[in-house]
Amino acid sequence: MTRILISAALLALAAPMVHAATAASAENADAKALRAECASQHAVRFEQPAAANEYRFVYNRGEYRGEATSGQPVACAQTQYAEYLASADPVKVMSAYPTAAGRPQPAKKTAK
Repeated sequence: MTRILISAALLALAAPMVHAATAASAENADAKALRAECASQHAVRFEQPAAANEYRFVYNRGEYRGEATSGQPVACAQTQYAEYLASADPVKVMSAYPTAAGRPQPAKKTAK
């Protein structure tokens, strides 16, 4: 009887965590869509195709974006993504980050 009560208590405690995990995955889908839009706006283009043994690493203002492979977009750097979110549709941004927690913030410009 004790095992049954402990099992029921653990299931009751685990149910909200499962619900939170599925809600987080829905937020991640919206955030992934925004990241894909950012990557499509900041596409990387090369004059010549890469050689068979050549690797191409992409940087933006000294920040690593990723490795360029043929047919696949390179993800935006964090600063690029933060700037994109600042100029993107606010409805899309709020659906991806409803509480603004975890949302990258653009760097503040310093006055000289």
